[in-house]
Amino acid sequence: MKYLVSLSISLSLSLLSYCQQNINENQSIKNLLDKEIAVDSINSFLELAMKQHKVPGISLAIINDSKVVYHTVKGYADVEKKQIVTSQTIFEGASLSKPLFAYFVMQFVDAGKLDLDTPLYTYLPYTDIAHDERYKKITARMVLSHTTGFPNWRTDFEDKKLFMSFDPGTSFQYSGEGYEYLAKVLAHLHDIDKVELEKVYQQKIAQPLGLKYTKYVQDTYNVKHKASPYKDGKRIEGEDETDVFGAAFSIHSEAKDFSKWLIALLDQKGLSKEGFNELFKTQLTLPENAIQRQEGVTGWTLGFAEAPLPFGTVYAHGGNNPGYTSLFVIHREKKWGFIMFTNADQSMLPLQTLMYLNGQ
Repeated sequence: MKYLVSLSISLSLSLLSYCQQNINENQSIKNLLDKEIAVDSINSFLELAMKQHKVPGISLAIINDSKVVYHTVKGYADVEKKQIVTSQTIFEGASLSKPLFAYFVMQFVDAGKLDLDTPLYTYLPYTDIAHDERYKKITARMVLSHTTGFPNWRTDFEDKKLFMSFDPGTSFQYSGEGYEYLAKVLAHLHDIDKVELEKVYQQKIAQPLGLKYTKYVQDTYNVKHKASPYKDGKRIEGEDETDVFGAAFSIHSEAKDFSKWLIALLDQKGLSKEGFNELFKTQLTLPENAIQRQEGVTGWTLGFAEAPLPFGTVYAHGGNNPGYTSLFVIHREKKWGFIMFTNADQSMLPLQTLMYLNGQ
């Protein structure tokens, strides 16, 4: 699972010229530059790009003025079985879990049940890292802005043990481990097992916003309608875990359903004004030599990558699990949004589609 892919990579000149075709068709949407793009042109681009990048299936939605003005599904949920993608097809969102979880956390903060700057160990000691006293400095703010000092995943290392790379709050290191610790804290505050956080999430977020399919813990419906994973056009084995609440990785959804949450962000629903201010406030500015800078990200908020573009600052997050790639981007002032799910591993298609829409 990786953070946001570059928002500044240019497409080839052929794509730049292709972007101008059919721009004045009657049926159109607006991009971030307030330019109209014909739906037929977008559809043609997607069909061509999916073939070029060997992407079996997609679900895509575009938001203008806090409304979904374009939604499409294309391709195959399962190539071998010839099952096409429909509006009910479910995809893994992978790390799109993180910003949604941050929004979830801010509801606890709004309710006075959690303080962003109180060390998490005072709520729940963490035996997995008890050997390193530095962990007692870790706060929810550090978790959501990736400054805990934890690695992304302990399982990426030979001994599979949790460790710290630096003193909490002193540097940036993208980490799913931090999110999992914070999820344990939230569950403890409710006196429940972590997997039962799904019920709390449903009550606080999914049901109020009408998120029917956007779930951390998968039910029978989502499993039955889930797209199969592919890499380079070939079917691979996924990592199906239906009984896990993965704050950093387990969200499943499809574009139109997920867009309801994006619209809630654009319309500032579900949190207090102060909560939204905290959610989108820059927590750290990445140094010029940071790898993430090369990927278009200049800073991090509570759960969101931040990227200043010529038409204003956007907030975004990408997701990659084996066999799936996703990306969302929102522009708060313009109330514009983009969300794409695919069942292709490490695909550049979501980013290229975003750039195609905006003439880059």
